[in-house]
Amino acid sequence: WSVWNLLQSRYVDKDKLNTSDLVYGAIDGMVKAVGDPYTVFFKPKESEEIQQQISGSFGGIGIEIGLRNNVLTVIAPIKDTPAAKAGLLAGDKIVKIGDKATEGMKLDEAVSLIRGPRGTKVTLSISRESLEQPKEFTITRDTIKIPAVDWKELDGKTAYLEIFAFNKNVDDEFKKAAQEIVKSDTDRIILDLRNNPGGLLDSAVNIAGYFLETDKVVTIEKFGTGEENQFKTRPNGLLKNYPVVVLINKGSASASEILAGALKDNRGVLIVGETSFGKGSVQEIDDLPQKASVKITIAKWYTPKGISINENGIKPDIEVKRTEEDVKAEKDPQLDKAKELIKNLR
Repeated sequence: WSVWNLLQSRYVDKDKLNTSDLVYGAIDGMVKAVGDPYTVFFKPKESEEIQQQISGSFGGIGIEIGLRNNVLTVIAPIKDTPAAKAGLLAGDKIVKIGDKATEGMKLDEAVSLIRGPRGTKVTLSISRESLEQPKEFTITRDTIKIPAVDWKELDGKTAYLEIFAFNKNVDDEFKKAAQEIVKSDTDRIILDLRNNPGGLLDSAVNIAGYFLETDKVVTIEKFGTGEENQFKTRPNGLLKNYPVVVLINKGSASASEILAGALKDNRGVLIVGETSFGKGSVQEIDDLPQKASVKITIAKWYTPKGISINENGIKPDIEVKRTEEDVKAEKDPQLDKAKELIKNLR
């Protein structure tokens, strides 16, 4: 308030001082100073756009994005979407969206710029370890339909079960897949959570119940007050007697990290691949006067053994990388390793 009063009394162009801009700027600076990329202030227009995104259907390119070390990063391209077909990879850093540099950009602003009407194009300038300089990808937006679950038999005895996202369809699709697996000749499961950006917590808890005994802790939600909630499995256990190997990579985030951590901590299930993204926090949006809003991180998720997903991600028991060259050559050393390991499990 001292600075406010100094500006009002001494700034040379007093008629150019805009009260709303000063207030919103002060709030935005305060929220940014928290240092959490998921705690964000939205001015009225931004807040309205966020609400539309939550409730509506939008064209996009099919990527989940996040901030890693304050750099806009691709968490995962979603299977069979324009982003995946264009060659975007988990871990890619988005340097520019169109002509706009992403340094200091809010996550939700980036989402808004990438989304757009079906059939229109967006250009992303991408930086990755294997590129000497950023490369531009021009991608045509489409209506994004995210598949939830798919499975097939490998080598006659192994069920290869993929979960692509924990969306509103995942519970029904997983139930159907699990019932089919039980009726098949398979007797072991490779559960692939790679490039799964997460989604609904309740679905992660529900699916964990297929693999675990009743009343096992799936994840612990800890608040700043010291209060915590434990999410436990409900009666199910349809797949609990199947040997399981889980595949993860740096595109595995949020609910997929919760599921992998729960299987690892409760059953000692082997995790193969790369350390996951580390998105283990819970956000809540609060409405403010003049239709502004603020999104605040209110809690963090921990594995049943108390490991912070947000700080650590889920670390594999056996690290196997899949390079860009592997992808281009349609080689999958991570899946190959899982197939090798699952044969020896009983």
